[in-house]
Formats: sequence, structure tokens, C-alpha cells
Amino acid sequence: MSVFEHPSFDNHEKILFATDEATGLKAIIGVHSTASGPACGGCRMWSYPNSEAALTDALRLSQGMSYKNIMADLPIGGGKSVIMKPDGAFDRQALFEAFGRAVESLNGEYTTAEDVGVSPDDMMAVRRSTEHVVGLPEGKAASGDPSPVTADGVFRGIKVCAERGLGSRDLSGVKIAIQGAAGHVGSYLCGHLSRAGAELFITDINQDGLNRLKDEYGATIVGLDEIYDQDVEIFAPCALGAVINPDTIDRIKAKIIAGAANNQLATREMGAEVQKRGKLYAPDYVLNAGGIINVMGEISGDFNPEWVKGKLDGLEVTLAEILDQSESEGRPSNIIADEIARQRIEEKRAKKVAEVA
Repeated sequence: MSVFEHPSFDNHEKILFATDEATGLKAIIGVHSTASGPACGGCRMWSYPNSEAALTDALRLSQGMSYKNIMADLPIGGGKSVIMKPDGAFDRQALFEAFGRAVESLNGEYTTAEDVGVSPDDMMAVRRSTEHVVGLPEGKAASGDPSPVTADGVFRGIKVCAERGLGSRDLSGVKIAIQGAAGHVGSYLCGHLSRAGAELFITDINQDGLNRLKDEYGATIVGLDEIYDQDVEIFAPCALGAVINPDTIDRIKAKIIAGAANNQLATREMGAEVQKRGKLYAPDYVLNAGGIINVMGEISGDFNPEWVKGKLDGLEVTLAEILDQSESEGRPSNIIADEIARQRIEEKRAKKVAEVA
């Protein structure tokens, strides 16, 4: 199957396949749209079963970044990169330096940052090869790990959903299942939810992290596959994508699905299946935009926490409008969000073409 015939290809502007034999680098960078400005999105490193799975992730994630950035009203386009984690031991610093050279070859069309499996220290290694990297732990306007801001945005969004799905923003006593709870975003989200009085049911591949969350917040640990079967009001996917699929949809008892993971729906059609079952779904790229907002503050060269806070306030308003429109029109929230995002991107693209002409 070629890239152009791939089911997740969405007229991406550019796809770069990068390899480096010396370090074992195998990376794919997807630039979906630069209509709003240079593409920006994180780099994910994962043990993909094959290159097709990595390509699917790159295509879907980069498209999602275009939607995320335009819905957050940021002057950047959408892109994403994935690295196929090498088997066995490897020189991590050298590998990310090689990845940085791949980013540099795009001449500023794509700026990278950290995502799943990648740390701010990894981005410092990338920085040795290119200036087109953010999410750094040091330097002028450094914003560091964006995970706390992402978690803050998701927490805010969950309260917006609770107001509509449960009748109140008060999360005291509300049962919430968090998938990927020990991850960067998931662990911060657990803190927010626990302090708000929620009862947490958590799972993750990181058992040590789960034990820490159990000790700190009194959370209940459940098995990786058991997370779908919990008798809870809210299900928060904060791990990898495609977790809302034909195999899981009827197992989920929660009335609200709202989490930090990208591409939670296995297909766009799953949004209608969620709605048919009377469940409220928060479009992931609206809910989890806090991280890229934080990164945008770094890109601007003058990081301002108050500007970031204002953007998070705006996300709450946007999410509320999408959910209200979904209810009034009787259409899936993900379709409403996609339509708005596509329209905004097309308007930006048309304006850009007109300016060139």
C-alpha cells in the first residue's frame, strides 16, 4: 500500500521517512497542514509492530494536530513525528540527534516537541541538530514539560462534560476510570481529580507508577483490560489511541468519555456509536490542547503563563459550544468538531493562496 492510498492519508502536505543506520533511527514526520503557519507537533517513540503501524500513527496524529491547533486558535499548522523504538540497547542521545537532523532537513516547515515515550532531555539532544524544537527544560522562554498544562486542560474539560452529563461540575464522589494513569499527563490529571474529590480507578503498564498513585490518592488499581468494565461515571483514556472501538464500546459503562489520549475513536464512525448509547464524548484534540498551547508560548519567544491560562479558558468555551451544538442537532460531537476545524483550515488556506496571488 502506498502512502496516497493509505486510509489515514488526508492530503497531507508532506511525509518524510528518515533513517540513520549508525543510530538505528527509523522515523516518520507527517506535515498535514501549514495553512495557519509552520507545522508543530510532538515526537512519539514507541515499539511499533511494523512500519505500517508507525505510518498510520504519524498520519492520524499529524491530522489531529492540524485540528487541535486551529481549534485552539494558534498561528501554527499541524504536524507530528513518530520514531520506531530500536530493539535492544541503543544510544538514545545519538538517536535523537539524528532525528534532529531529519527535522532540520524540512527547513522550518515542522517544529517538534516531546510526546509519548520522549522527554524534555531528549529534546535537548534534538536541539543539538536543529533550532526547530520546543518543550525544552532550559533556555530563553523555555516551557519545559507541557504535560501539567495538558492535564489542566483535560481536567477543565472533564468538568465541562460533567456539567452536561451529570448535572454539575462538582466531581466530589464521582467515579472516574483513568487509562494510562501513570503517564506524564495521566498522573497530573489524577492529582487534579483527587483534589476535586473524585474516586479514581486506574490502570497502566507502569506498575510502580500505579502503586505511587494508589498511595498518594487512594486510587484503586485495576487490570489493563478491566478498565473498560468499571462501574464509573467518567472514562478518561490517557494512553494510546483507538481505544473506543467495536470491541470496547459496549463494555464502557461511563456516561462520559473524556481523556487526554489522541485519536481515541478507532474511526470517525465510532462517534455516532458513542452517541447512540447515550454517552457524551469530548473530542480529544479540543480537550488535550493544553500542551501545544504551552509550547506555543515558548515558540513566541516570550513565555507568558497568563496567556496560556487565557487560552485554556477559551478551550472550555469551545468544548461547551461543541457539546451544546451536538445535543441541539442530534449529531456526534466529533463530527461537529471536525467540521469546524476543516472549515477554519480551508479559510486559512484560501487566505494564504489569495495573499500569494
